[in-house]
Amino acid sequence: MESLEINSDEQMQKLGQAIGKSSQGHDLLLLSGDLGAGKTTLTKGIARSLGIRRPVKSPTFTIVREYREGKMPLFHMDMYRLEDGDLSSIDMPGYLAEDGLVVIEWPQFIIGDLPNDYLEVTIKRIDDSWDSTKRIVEFKAVGKRNQAWLSDIKRSFE
Repeated sequence: MESLEINSDEQMQKLGQAIGKSSQGHDLLLLSGDLGAGKTTLTKGIARSLGIRRPVKSPTFTIVREYREGKMPLFHMDMYRLEDGDLSSIDMPGYLAEDGLVVIEWPQFIIGDLPNDYLEVTIKRIDDSWDSTKRIVEFKAVGKRNQAWLSDIKRSFE
């Protein structure tokens, strides 16, 4: 697993733009981290790089937000409310089959129902001051496509 330090919302969005710019249809991005760590901020950068103009909001209460107006669809999901892992209300295979990017926050609740081919990003808050915006972002690429994707992201972010 590789990691980098992020020091602002702007940097987090820039990382999101690097992720989005190098993403391809059928990519699966898993976002882990505490509440307020920056998962939705990262997704805002992804959306911007895909040409999505609409504001990106956390899908906590809707579970899935679809953004189809960019250069490819973005499906932003939040599984926090699915602690029981019941995916019956979501057509997960349908989303994964679409030629878009699937971004899942709180994937640990449904990890057993996901393909074993993904890029996982874990965001950890570093609270070394009361107003800290520091984060450590760790990457785990599972599968050849995701290892190549991670290399592209690193090149694009530097």
